[in-house]
This record gives sequence, C-alpha cells and structure tokens, in this order.
Amino acid sequence: MKLRRSSSPRRSRTLRRQALAAAGLLTAAFFLTPGTGASAAQEPTAAAAAHAAEAVLEADVPGTAWSFDPATGTLALTADSTVDAAELARLKRATAPYAQAVSLDRVDGTLRPHVSGGSSVYGAGARCTAGFNVHSGSDYYFLTAGHCTEAAQDWYADPALTVYIGSTAGSSFPGNDYGLVRYQNPAVPHPSDVRNATGVVTQITGAGQATVGQQVCTTNDRTTGVHCGTVTGLNATVNYGNGEVVSGLGQTTLCSEPGSSGSPVFSGTIALGLISGGSGNCSTGGTSFYQPVPEALSAYGLTI
Repeated sequence: MKLRRSSSPRRSRTLRRQALAAAGLLTAAFFLTPGTGASAAQEPTAAAAAHAAEAVLEADVPGTAWSFDPATGTLALTADSTVDAAELARLKRATAPYAQAVSLDRVDGTLRPHVSGGSSVYGAGARCTAGFNVHSGSDYYFLTAGHCTEAAQDWYADPALTVYIGSTAGSSFPGNDYGLVRYQNPAVPHPSDVRNATGVVTQITGAGQATVGQQVCTTNDRTTGVHCGTVTGLNATVNYGNGEVVSGLGQTTLCSEPGSSGSPVFSGTIALGLISGGSGNCSTGGTSFYQPVPEALSAYGLTI
C-alpha cells in the first residue's frame, strides 16, 4: 500500500524541531567522551556531527537513515539501493563541509515501513503485527507501529476479517511510529508474552531502553524461531519518503520483512521496541529500525 504524504506545514515544522533536537543529542553524546588531544582537523567535532545531521535532513533523500555512532564519533549515514547516483551526490555535497564527521554505508534493499506481507493482525488494506500487550487499569490494548494504525481503524485476528479484535485508540506517525489498539472482543486473550509460529513463548515483565551493542530479539506468529541481532545505533532518523520522516529510532541488525511492522523487539523479559521498518529480509538479513516502547507507554499512560 502507499502511505499518506503529509503536506501539513505544522507537521513539517514539528519534524524539523524533532530533527534539530536529535542533532542536539548528537552534540551532547559527543561531549560525554573526552578527546584524545588530536586537532579538530584530525577528528570529528560535535558541531560538525550536529550540522551534518541537519544537512542530511535538508537534502531530503528518501531511503536514508542517520544516527550518531559513539564508536567512531561520526554521523553514521545509511543509504538504501533506491538512492541513485544523483541523490548520492546531493548527500555528499550537503555534507561536504562536515566530511570528517560523516561515514556513509550503502545497504541492499529498500528502507520502508513494513505494512504488507502477512502478519498476525489485519485491517482493511493493512497487515501488521501486534507488538506488546499493555493496559491502563482494566482496559487492555496492544502496541503496534503508528503507520499501521494510521492505515486502518478496525483490526482482526484473521485475513478474512471475521475475528474482531478491536479498534485503533491512538496513533503517532510520522515523527514517531507507535500506535494503540484497544481489545474489544472478550473472546480474544491478551497475555503479557510474545510468541512465534512454533509456539515458543517469552514472558514480558517490563519495558526499558536498549544500549548500543546490546543483543535484542524479535519474533511474530509467522516466524519460525526467534531472530536476534545487535543494536547498532540510537536516536536514528529515517526518511521513508513521501514526507514520512521518523526520529528517535533504534537501529539494529535484526531481520524484518513486509508484515513485520509492530513486531516486538525485546531482550530477555524486557520490552524494548516495535519494528518500524528496514531493508532486507529474514533469509539474507538486513537492517531494521524500531520505535522505543517507553515513549509510547508514557504518551498513553500505559503499563506492560
């Protein structure tokens, strides 16, 4: 399906403020690490990393993502296979003044929000995955990707749309990528766990923030086994195209495919995120981005 393009000036201004805030985080993160005594010309600077992030946003090239890499002190810029030579040249021109603070990586496939392709929850024209079950008092919900809840109002447990689950109760996309569906069918259970197609169940007891280098896992009811990978970046920004820019994401080596949107990202019994999108697949691997769960819980006043 083709996701909506936002043409709202207010939303554009909001996205710009979020991106600039992310740039500020880059600056703060850099100063947490003492310098080695090398000159500014020999190593990246905090200001260069922050300005490079702003320049990439201004270049507005779909299929790109960027985050601060604490291991190298640079802005880690990713471009998927849809970024052509002219767009790549545009990125390089935009970041040329800050070249010492930018590392560029090309990835196969297309960075995209994963909406189609078979998953465990279905709406009219959308198929996604329920992430984590949450509640507020006696009201129960599941969290999923915001671009999913933007696409459909009513959700079902089967592709024929006969087993009703409930309706969208909240949605934040773009900018963020989290959404909320309220359980309205008492016949549909909502335990605090995640499971896959082989019946493997992992209990979820709380939510937390990931760290770079941490091992994380994801699964859904169409996945054979649990797929695990590593967190490679935090506070990443992804430009999916059509004005859909999402900030504050975690970047991982987890595989994901169309239909994976909203899938749980967890470590042990702790909920960490919801798959937003990425490139590649679970046969050859790839790069995935996730929306941190604590932000969504705070926005809606919910508990795992």
